[in-house]
Amino acid sequence: MDQYLTADDLAKTLRQDVREGLTGTPKTLPPKWFYDERGSALFEDITRLDEYYPTRREREILVTRATEIARVTGAETLLELGAGSGEKTRLLLAALSPTLRSYVPVDVSGDFLTEAAGQIAADHPGLAVRPVVADYEQHLHLLPGGDRRLIAFLGGTIGNMPPATRVGFLGGVRATMGEHDALLIGADLVKDTGRLVRAYDDADGVTAEFNRNVLHVINRELDAGFVPGAFEHVAYWNTAEEWIEMRLRSTRDQAVRVGGLDLEVAFAAGEEMRTEISAKFRPERMEAELDAAGLKLAEFWTDDAGDFSLSLARPA
Repeated sequence: MDQYLTADDLAKTLRQDVREGLTGTPKTLPPKWFYDERGSALFEDITRLDEYYPTRREREILVTRATEIARVTGAETLLELGAGSGEKTRLLLAALSPTLRSYVPVDVSGDFLTEAAGQIAADHPGLAVRPVVADYEQHLHLLPGGDRRLIAFLGGTIGNMPPATRVGFLGGVRATMGEHDALLIGADLVKDTGRLVRAYDDADGVTAEFNRNVLHVINRELDAGFVPGAFEHVAYWNTAEEWIEMRLRSTRDQAVRVGGLDLEVAFAAGEEMRTEISAKFRPERMEAELDAAGLKLAEFWTDDAGDFSLSLARPA
């Protein structure tokens, strides 16, 4: 395993993100801090909810298009950014098997990555599996090269980045690509506002618990005094930006001590802190952002309902 990100690196980044986010106006926290062990389990629960369609729709596209993706890319290396459990990746691995030589899963969690990569290696004994512990927003230039790489960025995670960050990230990916490489991006699509909001505010309150989990993480890691129950979950559709915002709304005037930062933060009753954006795309927007990053949209696939998309891009 290659390791470019240590526990100390993560702790330093958490301290920086929390200090900047809680002292900013408005207050914000990055969504990557949802995902400790509890948060990851909650997100897996979310993917099985009736209201949360993206995981099912992306899988539907992969089931339908994996063989075509394999045919048009002829990939010898599959490099997956934010690999997670690798469940959907197995569809690609199976389709790519005639040409695929190596699989490079990239994630920030070394323990989780070791377990997932070990299982894939056991199931594909002829495949070289080389996990990399890294932050794909910081360490793109350090990731393994090779001929005919397919770089996969699935799950709609691209939508968690603001537009300028997205273009910068895509440009960073483009800078690492050879002429025979391809990039596969999963992205949610603009649709009925009610369905979008329900996907992030389910009736069982699982997403609300997932949202508040960031407060549990900060309490544990930074000796903070957040009372998660004193914050309401909010899912809001930002029409101008065409993205969902997840927020935490303070139910009362309160002051929160963050001992690890020697910081006290005041929240007014009704004050909202943004914890995530999830941008939704139109085909023309995806194509324009890829173009701005020096990439050319080669294929654009959706599920039968037109809810979700997979875009295949190549160096322009």
